[in-house]
Amino acid sequence: MPPKGSSTAINPVRLQSVKKLKVQRPDRTNVNPCMGPMSAVLTASGAQGASSAAASALSCAALEQALRECMDFNRKTPEQKSTINYHLQRLYPNIRGKTRRKGSLG
Repeated sequence: MPPKGSSTAINPVRLQSVKKLKVQRPDRTNVNPCMGPMSAVLTASGAQGASSAAASALSCAALEQALRECMDFNRKTPEQKSTINYHLQRLYPNIRGKTRRKGSLG
């Protein structure tokens, strides 16, 4: 029960007005799944040194093959663009309600 002398009307919560709804970066950059094999190849070739290129190629052959398989597999998966901004743009008039434009009579 409200205190004596106070209003019983419920005050609605007023949210801050927004001119435009937009998600800043809807497409997050995914971590490259081939980063692990790539770093392993670079580490193996760096550990061998530049003096023996032939020995480095033989010891890193399995790692290079794993990297090639990863690159070939991931080439076939296309990126899908997020449609959140399209839907926000479409639904924003329903959320905000009808508004008058500047300069219009009525």
